[in-house]
Amino acid sequence: MRRKVSIIGAGNVGASAAERIVLRRLADVVMVDIIEGLPQGKALDLNEAGPVDGYDARLAGSNGYEETRDSDVVVITSGLPRKPGMSRDDLLQKNFEIVKGVTEEVARRSPRAVLIVVSNPLDAMAHTALKVSGFPRERVLGMAGVLDSARMRFFIAEALGVSVENTHAFVLGGHGDTMVPLPRYSTVSGIPITELLTKETIDAIVQRTRDGGIEVVNLLKAGSAYYAPASSIVQMVEAILLDRHRILPCAVYLNGEYGYRDLFLGVPARLGARGLEKVIEIKLTVEEKSSLDRSAAAVRELVSKLQV
Repeated sequence: MRRKVSIIGAGNVGASAAERIVLRRLADVVMVDIIEGLPQGKALDLNEAGPVDGYDARLAGSNGYEETRDSDVVVITSGLPRKPGMSRDDLLQKNFEIVKGVTEEVARRSPRAVLIVVSNPLDAMAHTALKVSGFPRERVLGMAGVLDSARMRFFIAEALGVSVENTHAFVLGGHGDTMVPLPRYSTVSGIPITELLTKETIDAIVQRTRDGGIEVVNLLKAGSAYYAPASSIVQMVEAILLDRHRILPCAVYLNGEYGYRDLFLGVPARLGARGLEKVIEIKLTVEEKSSLDRSAAAVRELVSKLQV
């Protein structure tokens, strides 16, 4: 039996992720959206691209959830997008109701699936999905750190004029203004960027990483980023479906790691077929831990407003 990935939300992020999943021949894909014809049309269009691109994976579109039954991975992108001037926090209550309803539907039909939450505000929505689904923490993940780290990697490569393949970056904490990029753990071919760039340049990269999402929003005027988020989703999906035991920065539910409990926060995590395999704890300086504490406090404040 072929693997199945269901993507809830057939907008730009969901459809771009679906395309990348079938291009990599990872699984069949079901796209679900409330807009009649949208997921069906995009699925058909991608199916018709198969003969050209050489993939046999099949895509289906639906306005209901029955076709998602027995999914191996469910990606939740549903929710209202940010608009210029809108923070992730503004989305909290509206997207809470959306993610809650979606999670109830998919958890009932795919009780063994791994959930990857993309909806914003990310950490709070992942918390919602965990509590509503009743799944173990290993099978509810938030896509944030992969994207934030990818943005930082590009900014590092741009500053140094090197290939992005030579760069590595770690961004911890909540997915928002309080995220914690870690220059000490960010390298170019193993060389810490603290030895390659000035403090002023590093500070600028850190701030641009924090502002990465809103920078795209402001440029587009209508809509938000979707190419990089989609690629980040697929990296997590691939790690799970191919049981790669890959260490990626993503939002996971902490049970004492880094000194936090009952909280989703971006940390290095090893992902495999069961979802989260292990949280990787790295040593932080006093300043780094203080920044992570502030980020955790901001996430906890958001979660405290949720009725879950």
